Amino acid sequence: MSTKDTFLELFEQNRGFFISGEKIANDLCVSRTAVWKAVKKLQREGYEIEAVTNRGYCLAKNSDILSARGITGRLTGAGKELRPEVFVTVDSTNTVCLDMAVKGESEGYVAVAGAQTKGRGRRGRSFFSPADTGIYMSILLRPSSYPGTQALRITSMAAVAVCEAIESLTDCKALIKWVNDIYIDGRKVCGILTEAHTGNEAGTLDCVVVGIGINAYAPKGGFPDDLTGKAGCVFDSQSSDMRNRLAAEVLSRFMDYYRSDSQAGYIDKYRERSIVADKDIEISGHGDTCKAHVLGIDDEFGLIVRYPDGSEEVLRSGEVSIRGIED
Repeated sequence: MSTKDTFLELFEQNRGFFISGEKIANDLCVSRTAVWKAVKKLQREGYEIEAVTNRGYCLAKNSDILSARGITGRLTGAGKELRPEVFVTVDSTNTVCLDMAVKGESEGYVAVAGAQTKGRGRRGRSFFSPADTGIYMSILLRPSSYPGTQALRITSMAAVAVCEAIESLTDCKALIKWVNDIYIDGRKVCGILTEAHTGNEAGTLDCVVVGIGINAYAPKGGFPDDLTGKAGCVFDSQSSDMRNRLAAEVLSRFMDYYRSDSQAGYIDKYRERSIVADKDIEISGHGDTCKAHVLGIDDEFGLIVRYPDGSEEVLRSGEVSIRGIED
């Protein structure tokens, strides 16, 4: 455990209560100066630690800072094999995961950040990732095989995991807009980006990275103009340690599905939450836009549609939109 994590563990164990600098120094076998420097560093990273003369230091009871310990301690089931690393800010958690994969990191590494400067969405779009209000995380996977339909499966199990995690912590009903967006009350609260990377020489699969971006709270000042009326958030107000709880719920549920020998556990749940089921939609991709009606979702998570001329097709990629729900 790093020095930073050691300090954090002590503060989190005593959340809402003051601890004297002398006691911290004695318990951790460091100098008072080292305690002061550590506290200052944590404060710069956003931790709400109050310092009061003759009382010591106190981590605010209702603070909601992402931390590796806060996530790891709540992981359950197959999620316990994950190894989260938390960053204050990164360019993209998917990029961090890929860099770690190139260095030989094994499956189960998770990059988590409180903000992204170059967050990515599908089709090269940027993903709005402001500080202190969201959860941005990417999971490194190294599946033994990766058929063409696997990306849809992994994205779909992640979507179900996010929905279930949100519903376990709120009274909200979370729905899925095929294939990778999560909505609450007609507003997008989460996007998922699954990327497969191949080796440089033989072109064989090297790794799969699953990126999940969740709007936990509304950003200060609101969403940018181009997202106003389209983006939403999971929680109405900040609550103690809620982002760590939500991150752990998502990761644990995802890994349980990922480790399962059957997709039966989540395919019906995905279909039940489909926001495009039996809807008239517009499909865009490769520069074209056309209308269709959604008939259902097949066992490989392809979207079954019927065009105005009566012909039918199963979509494996593309963008869809319905009235009142736009990207």
